[in-house]
Amino acid sequence: MTTDERWFHQRGDLARDGWESVVDQTIPGWRHTGIRVAELAPGDALALDETGVERIVVPLRGSFTVLHTEEGRRATTRLDGRASVFAGPTDVLYLSAAATGVLEGNGRVAIATSPTNEVRPSRYLPVAEVPIESRGAGASSRQVHNFGTPQALDAARLIVCEVITPAENWSSYPPHKHDEHVPGVESRLEEIYYFEAEPSRGSTGGTSGGAFGLFSTYSSPAGEIEINAMVRSGDIALVPYGYHGPAVAAPGYDLYYLNVMAGPDPERKWLISDDPAHAWVRDTWKGQRVDPRLPYGKDGLH
Repeated sequence: MTTDERWFHQRGDLARDGWESVVDQTIPGWRHTGIRVAELAPGDALALDETGVERIVVPLRGSFTVLHTEEGRRATTRLDGRASVFAGPTDVLYLSAAATGVLEGNGRVAIATSPTNEVRPSRYLPVAEVPIESRGAGASSRQVHNFGTPQALDAARLIVCEVITPAENWSSYPPHKHDEHVPGVESRLEEIYYFEAEPSRGSTGGTSGGAFGLFSTYSSPAGEIEINAMVRSGDIALVPYGYHGPAVAAPGYDLYYLNVMAGPDPERKWLISDDPAHAWVRDTWKGQRVDPRLPYGKDGLH
């Protein structure tokens, strides 16, 4: 468990207003990012009724419809979604800070948020346009879906991506930080990790309820923090500062996380500094193959 209970929350700890989890500026010390997670059944609806906040709607499991209004114009966007977060990427919807909406559907969904008065165009991003990256090599191989990064999406502040880490692999590694503004080198970004875990593909044992991974965060000159947590589906870690990583998929279990980032810097960039004690590990990837279990595709094959 974490020694700083402000920064790690098990599934349901942050339940509010029909949402399973809500992270926003009501959490002391938290300013730039947010997330809402919910399970919806047919006939359920949840309001996205604030302006002054940009959002990315991310289906985790199932399909959804968003009825959204912006400057008097109404539109309906259907998100086809996916069978699970381990079935590959999904289509997503970016809603500008001027938009409100109503979310309906059947399944599990996450809403990444950041407060801003800067209005960028709302946009539907189909799954075929989601950039897929294989990052690392060997036991540090992981799959990244970059649907909400600056290269893929014109947002005001949000930087959002999701990562699949196959069983026994390490990601968010080497440990790194982004808590200082050093132009061209490092940016200041709060970060949210939302986790899910499942028995690995092809396994004949294990249960979703028992699936887990491990996650760590530790102090940097920007602040004192320590998280050493066993993470399961629905758990959330908050990283206001500090070195974070690794996120480790336990043997027998695949690990997923959704990253939500935003910060106070004038430019929307993800620039990191590795912990100098562990930066050398990147050099060991040279000559290693990417894990042959990757990629995990939308058709469920890998």
